[in-house]
Amino acid sequence: MKNNIFAIVLMVFVLALISGCATIQTWPDSERSAESKMVVIQENIGDGLKTGALSPDQSQMFLTTLKGIRTDYMSLRDKKVHEKEWNALQGRLDVLGDEVNRAASRTTKFEEPRNGDRILTLQRRIDDVRVSGRLPQSEGREFQTRLDSIRREYMRMTNEGRYAAHEERADISRRLDSLETDLNRFR
Repeated sequence: MKNNIFAIVLMVFVLALISGCATIQTWPDSERSAESKMVVIQENIGDGLKTGALSPDQSQMFLTTLKGIRTDYMSLRDKKVHEKEWNALQGRLDVLGDEVNRAASRTTKFEEPRNGDRILTLQRRIDDVRVSGRLPQSEGREFQTRLDSIRREYMRMTNEGRYAAHEERADISRRLDSLETDLNRFR
């Protein structure tokens, strides 16, 4: 009798543990990662078109695919969903990024890092200093909020496949410079 009760309690505990692990929740890191990947892919498409490595048809095909992914991203953003939905979206972004890079492999590399690449680098730096404990929690949130704001503004600028104007890119670059300077205090 005691063994049966123990087995039932154990099964209930295991089921509760499993269901707790599979709960639906928001995934802000997945949102940030997806946004960063979309920015980089958008820049790669624009640069490939400018340099001639991508034809207008190829660029349009990639932009259409990116627009579909962006639509799916917007439906997941700020909502409570299973992590596997974010993983599927990330996988689609990785595949598209690889296809764009393969198609634009003839492009020459730019001397200066592009804003999308800088956003990715700053995200890694913020994550590193937060994990290492060199950054107070309140400042970590402030840096993350600033980077999220810059990333979202840049995504807005490049929405619908639009290539950001020089002035817009320069403004984003200045904001990234300022964030990087402030973040350098915590090396």
